[in-house]
Amino acid sequence: MNPPDGGVADDLPGVAPRLRELRRSRGLTLEAAAQRAGLSPAHLSRLETGNRQPSLPVLLGLARIYGTTVSELLGEIPPERDAIVRGGRFDGPEADGWMYRRAGGPGRAMQALRVRVPYGAQGDLVRVHPGEEWLYVLEGRLRLSLGESAHELGPGDSAHFDSLTPHRIAAAGPEGAELIFVHTLLQSPAAELCLGDGTRRR
Repeated sequence: MNPPDGGVADDLPGVAPRLRELRRSRGLTLEAAAQRAGLSPAHLSRLETGNRQPSLPVLLGLARIYGTTVSELLGEIPPERDAIVRGGRFDGPEADGWMYRRAGGPGRAMQALRVRVPYGAQGDLVRVHPGEEWLYVLEGRLRLSLGESAHELGPGDSAHFDSLTPHRIAAAGPEGAELIFVHTLLQSPAAELCLGDGTRRR
């Protein structure tokens, strides 16, 4: 076996099958994953068969591509996550007029937010990025533009769309709107745009 690849000193027998399983579960070919990670397909193949040990930078890059953590790649058991998020007064952070409150567990592939959209905030901002979005209107009326089409949604209405479709979201009336918003940005290169406490613009 080749010596460790410059950064991970110990033998990591469990990493190889996990690398292969994660790549396949993400629907990536060896060539596609290697290109995204800046590796040659032959190098990635050796990592997946255990004939070469990955360095920490390589593990970090692969974890980002596969939407996971280095801890998972190394087979470490994460602490139990609390599945319950209690409701309460809407006192979330504000970003460009919108207010956010976490509605799901952190670090998941799917991110859920409760969002308050005041009238006139970000209504002209067109967004285009990889991933999927789902939203459900709780209060008020929401104006959603998808490509060339425009829709007005009221309480109980929902929408599910591909985020590569140019889209705009705005409150349709002076009372504003409140919605539940779920996205999959964690699995895309645009993940850094809206993670954690949701304080940054999507």
